[in-house]
Amino acid sequence: MLGLKLLTDPRWANIAESNLEEILTDHAWCEQKAATNAITLIANNSEHMDLVEALTAIAIEEMQHFQMVVDIINQRGYTLGRERKDDYVGQLVKFSRRDGSRNNAFIDRLLFAAMIEARSCERFRVLSQNIKDHELAKFYHDLMVSEAGHYTVFLNFARKYTIDIDVDKRWKEWLEFEGELIQSFGNKEAIHG
Repeated sequence: MLGLKLLTDPRWANIAESNLEEILTDHAWCEQKAATNAITLIANNSEHMDLVEALTAIAIEEMQHFQMVVDIINQRGYTLGRERKDDYVGQLVKFSRRDGSRNNAFIDRLLFAAMIEARSCERFRVLSQNIKDHELAKFYHDLMVSEAGHYTVFLNFARKYTIDIDVDKRWKEWLEFEGELIQSFGNKEAIHG
């Protein structure tokens, strides 16, 4: 469904599980950044009321996920560390088109968001199926379902609001780029690491 070119090696879950405090801290900040991204899209494209309403719901849900992860961190006696730099997302930002029309930048920002949600969904699936911690396995299964819905929302808005971009062609370019990029990741306890 997601169209990702390279799936995560299930052994990445062992890396993640070897340092749950780190993966949970990284995950918490990913949720916060996802909420911020939705809010930025709203602020820059407020003329589209359906987008405003849908992304408001996503921003709220992402902050609820942030709170859920923080609660797990607290329950386990861990500490929420500082926000982590996400090199994977940084590389996606560099791939994003900012030249051209306002609409081109808008569509690519939606595809950027869809890409992150797709990979997050896939990583949550790997965690849900491969970690021994039953509580976290169920938690990540539930989040996987949510992220899949978010991915669809962003992709559908890109298709709806494009003016002169072939969204399906550009999405294939995103998938190809991400398929190459992700080969350098999957070796540390970070959601996209």
